Amino acid sequence: SCHGRSVSPQGAVKRQALYACSTCTPPGAEPAGICLACSYECHGTHRLFELYTKRNFRCDCGNSKFKNLQCKLLPEKSKVNSGNKYNDNFYGLYCTCKRPYPDPEDEIPDEMIQCIVCEDWFHGRHLGAVPPESGDFHEMVCQACMNHCHFLWAYASQLAGKEGIFTFVGMYLPVPPLTKVNSVEDEGIVLKVEESEEQKKEIKKESGVEHQDTKEEKQSEQFNEPSTSSGSEFLNTYGYCSKFLQKFPVEIAETTSEFSFTKSEEPICKLKELQSKPFIKTDTATFWPSNWRSKLCACEDCLKMYSELEVQFLTDECDTVLAYENKGTSDQETERRDPLMDTLNSMNRVQQVELICEYNDLKTELTDYLRRFADEGTVVKREDIQHFFEEFQSRKRRRTNRMQYYCS
Repeated sequence: SCHGRSVSPQGAVKRQALYACSTCTPPGAEPAGICLACSYECHGTHRLFELYTKRNFRCDCGNSKFKNLQCKLLPEKSKVNSGNKYNDNFYGLYCTCKRPYPDPEDEIPDEMIQCIVCEDWFHGRHLGAVPPESGDFHEMVCQACMNHCHFLWAYASQLAGKEGIFTFVGMYLPVPPLTKVNSVEDEGIVLKVEESEEQKKEIKKESGVEHQDTKEEKQSEQFNEPSTSSGSEFLNTYGYCSKFLQKFPVEIAETTSEFSFTKSEEPICKLKELQSKPFIKTDTATFWPSNWRSKLCACEDCLKMYSELEVQFLTDECDTVLAYENKGTSDQETERRDPLMDTLNSMNRVQQVELICEYNDLKTELTDYLRRFADEGTVVKREDIQHFFEEFQSRKRRRTNRMQYYCS
């Protein structure tokens, strides 16, 4: 924020609480965001929209977007902050329905959830998926951002099971109702069936079934043929093709499972490993657990992809709102600390007793000294305080010199 010292000259803040002022920037004007301090100091009587927190934002208060207002905390500012990103939230509109919150015309109680990619807020009923009833998720990625960050489906949908089950990364993915499909790839369900020769051998070994090359070719031809069966015949309860499962058995992993990769001296791309397996892709939002970001691949190719998609922050654990809130709590606890108690805690027992005794002596003598001025109705001057401490130090030295350090 701009409180005390403005962070604006230092660039965008990694994450901070933001507000939009509809008094200064009404609909039709350029969108602008202000920090918490400016919301009090410069816009205290204005109509504000609370935006919660946003990443990499620089306070706009007093710049060229505010025609008749100068920032009280930092009068000199850049005309524009080109690095800031804006959306309809800055006009008090949220979700795909573009409605205000709270909405006076909406009588349906609903929770608003923030997407951690675009940072827009969405009604739970407008996400295309029902949030976990337990509320046991850490972050949400909306439908549009899942389409933009298409690589996330390989993490989210790998081995997704029945409705309500969590995948191996802990993402809750409701499987859509079974429908009739005519190919391996149809209407939001994508099955990747390319397997390496090594993977095929491993599957044969685990299943205990040896297949003849001619038989495999025949089954492969049958698998690739368009199906005319109904959805219930074509898909099993997990949403996968039954013929596909007969050829490539799929194991449903538990929520606590970790990524399993082949040991190799060469670095392995986690994403490519996951994309080599069948996975589900739907047109829904997704819900993720607290540790999901640590499972994203950080190889050179993936880091380049994150940069191209402008989602580098996904690999930063400190980017989360939870990390921001924990930092705020820690800072408040630090501000509330008593310097005297911190000093005492750093001492041994003897030093603590000596310091407490000296503190009590100082408190008693200073109180008695100032009481005389109060009784006489005279003003305490700087020279009086200096005289008191000179006398106090002199008495302290005399007491120290008389102290015995040996037995007589």
